[in-house]
Amino acid sequence: MVMTIHSSAFESGERIPCQYTGEGQDLSPPLRWEGVPQVTREFALICDDPDAPCSEPWVHWLIYNLPSDTQSLPEGIPRHGQIERPICAKQGRNSWPQGENLGYLGPMPPRRHGLHHYHFRLYALDTPLNLAPGLDKAQLLEAISEHVLATAELTGTYERQ
Repeated sequence: MVMTIHSSAFESGERIPCQYTGEGQDLSPPLRWEGVPQVTREFALICDDPDAPCSEPWVHWLIYNLPSDTQSLPEGIPRHGQIERPICAKQGRNSWPQGENLGYLGPMPPRRHGLHHYHFRLYALDTPLNLAPGLDKAQLLEAISEHVLATAELTGTYERQ
């Protein structure tokens, strides 16, 4: 079975509803996954926007150290480095240079910049990594690079007029 990731808020390739964007409530969307390899010990998730007008994809969310029995993320995960409820996990730094740069901050592309694509990539890992909160994307990818069993991706879109 192939690992897949879905959201009850939007289908892959569809527009992300406003409540999950910077123009709305900026809540992290609900996500669920299936087809996980049986030997999975932990999950990590990265959401980024490769259409952003910068040299690297704009990071919207890093959440990791998700236990292997986690099958979903509810809407509205708190923006803290260490989370105990509604799930146990750690979060890393998004691309915002100041302010709330831990946890999820949703789509808010420049006006009239065209359609942006937001990739939610889930990684099934073969070992618990016990990473510190506050990692950036490069640090997280380096830490998981030798431990990825499977990946799944959900892509949402958003455009500001």
